[in-house]
Amino acid sequence: MYNSYLEHSEWSIIESGFKKENHMSSESIFSLGNGIFGQRGNFEEDYTGDKLDGNYVGGIFFPDKTKVGWWKVGYPNYFAKTVNCPSWIRLSIKLDGELLDLNKVKVNSYRKELNMKHGVLRRTFECELINGKKIKVESERFISLKIQEVGMLRYTITSLNSDCDITIKSFIDENVVNVDSNWNEQFLKTEKIIQNDNSTFIKSKVLKTDFEICSFSKTRILSEKNELSFSSKNDTSHNLNYKLGSNKKLTIEKIGGYVSNFSYSEDLLKKSSELINKCSEIGYQDLLQSQIELWKDIWKKSDIIITGDVKAQQGIRFNIFQLNQTYMGQNPNLNVGPKGFTGEKYGGGTYWDTEAYCFPFYLSTKKSDVAKNLLIYRFNQLEKAILNAEKLGLNHGAALYPMVTVNGEECHNEWEITFEEIHRNISMVMAIKKYIDYTDDFDYMLNMGIEIVVAIARFWAQRVSFSNKHKKFVILGVTGPNEYENNVNNNWYTNYGASWCLRYALKNLEIINESNIEKFNSFNFEMGELDFWKKVTENMYYPFSEEHNLYMQDDGFEDKELIHVDEIPKRERPLNQNWSWDKILRSPYIKQGDVVQGIYYFEDEFSEEFIKNHFEFYEKYTVHESSLSASIHSVVASHVNQIDKSYKYFLRSSRLDLDDYNKEIEQGLHITSMAGSWIALVEGFGGFKVSKDKITINPKIPKEWKSYQFNIFYNNQIINFKVEEDSILINAENTKELNIENLSSKIISYE
Repeated sequence: MYNSYLEHSEWSIIESGFKKENHMSSESIFSLGNGIFGQRGNFEEDYTGDKLDGNYVGGIFFPDKTKVGWWKVGYPNYFAKTVNCPSWIRLSIKLDGELLDLNKVKVNSYRKELNMKHGVLRRTFECELINGKKIKVESERFISLKIQEVGMLRYTITSLNSDCDITIKSFIDENVVNVDSNWNEQFLKTEKIIQNDNSTFIKSKVLKTDFEICSFSKTRILSEKNELSFSSKNDTSHNLNYKLGSNKKLTIEKIGGYVSNFSYSEDLLKKSSELINKCSEIGYQDLLQSQIELWKDIWKKSDIIITGDVKAQQGIRFNIFQLNQTYMGQNPNLNVGPKGFTGEKYGGGTYWDTEAYCFPFYLSTKKSDVAKNLLIYRFNQLEKAILNAEKLGLNHGAALYPMVTVNGEECHNEWEITFEEIHRNISMVMAIKKYIDYTDDFDYMLNMGIEIVVAIARFWAQRVSFSNKHKKFVILGVTGPNEYENNVNNNWYTNYGASWCLRYALKNLEIINESNIEKFNSFNFEMGELDFWKKVTENMYYPFSEEHNLYMQDDGFEDKELIHVDEIPKRERPLNQNWSWDKILRSPYIKQGDVVQGIYYFEDEFSEEFIKNHFEFYEKYTVHESSLSASIHSVVASHVNQIDKSYKYFLRSSRLDLDDYNKEIEQGLHITSMAGSWIALVEGFGGFKVSKDKITINPKIPKEWKSYQFNIFYNNQIINFKVEEDSILINAENTKELNIENLSSKIISYE
């Protein structure tokens, strides 16, 4: 049913044998990055089949004019699209005049491997050209963690059956396009090209913006150990004509990468030249060794080990690997894009996915500064979030954080998402709470966090209405996490989350009022403002069904024809590819967890019976046509002891992209949902929670596994939890500092 061409391996993603129909998917899956820039797993040499040569630099975007048939007040003017940059890896190779192109030659053997342990992509193939020449190619490349603007490539050609005249063209391909463009506009314009003996520099400008990028590369070609001189150079290329003997090798080494005015104020050409010189001095092999060592340190903090289930092991490691490639916290002006550096769909630099799904991963696997940078990102954009709320007619510092943004402005192109899906404000506050609980960094709350919390509380206090019918406060005209219902009244998750935000604001303001009256007074609260917040929390309306004895997803949910998902004919799935939008909106079917999302967030406020009953009811109507859905269902299923079901959802979440469940992987990976599989294992199976100075665990283990281990970076030390059927082994540098509460029947021991 799903992809089957990838081999199962604990530390590698392996493609054996070349099939053209898999190429676009492989480009996504074999992507590389280092948090600053990245690229799809493209071929270095020419390929005339279907492809997307994709190279992307963090923070660089194009304001693609919104494409809409009508306009609404407040509608975003543009949809921010990531910019496809010139490709530095490109080679064009001819043997006796014939172009090396895997779309046209006979491929005798082929192996492509993404080594996740080291962050290195390797490819080996043997092929026969139409003219009878047989060659072997071995390529190896990585995006450097040591020098974050640079990638390295080593490409070796061996003639297998005869002497041949080989022509090599090493170049930067500036003729790249963005496939995800509303109006087929050009995003990038070349302004200057500079070449010297072995290097090329292309300075480009992003149209409609002030972004400037310098793409650069340096090429050296070696025969045995002797460096060869180029025969010529032309435009953006350096060229070599050479007589390659039978069973002899030529090795091409390239340094390449990008600098932009997003990160640098100095001269970009000068900076590029400095980086080339620095990498040349260090050398390919030493940079590769640094890559291995730096990835070793990353895995030490974030690795998960599963014994007895290679599929699950490969899936979770792939997700952890891609999350680390996408964001490492170096720059507080960057965030976690939904496709990372793997494709162009969706656009924008961040969604609510970051706070809802990704934040726990970065908080628990890296130094606290990394998670703090994600919070600083939102703090720095608070002013624009306030302006966004003003578009809805709200005032007095109320803030609505954007659903999609690169700089604080809303930049999505669906009204239902931009101004109805206001639940994302809940995730902003939840991330702050998790950070404070984990780090006890109340200075952050005092200096930054409370500003966001109060602004969001003011949003909810103004967004509610009082219903004379219910004698309660209601929230009208919203879209919850379930995007298969639009413009509904009283979405349970939104109402409950809004009330929780107000309660959390009041709780922290009480602390600040006692400890820092000056800070408290800086908010200039209106007479009775805080009393009104409290009144809202005590009198929020939640739609309830007497028939089902459950809270309803929204006011209209019970009116729908409640037919279970299992009764939908398979030929009609997925719904979003087979049903009209009208039919979907009238149906009870849930794209992703909605009430279940609320149960995950606020679990401590509900009884186990409450959680179980609501989970089992809504699961029957959930089609999981969002990549974010399976992981949250896995967590909740685990917490109600439905471990088989939890495992099923975990496997779907962890292998979503590797197995291409959604049949869209050629467009790029689902980076933000990958964090969900980490949550499913650590918070779901592991039952891991942090509250102030205490760790709570309640681990369970699927029958498919012999054991599993996860690492948590907490209080400046790495804590390893190993879970087996009857035991929990905890390994930490200083166990005496740990306060761990075990809610399971498993026996704890310390190593």
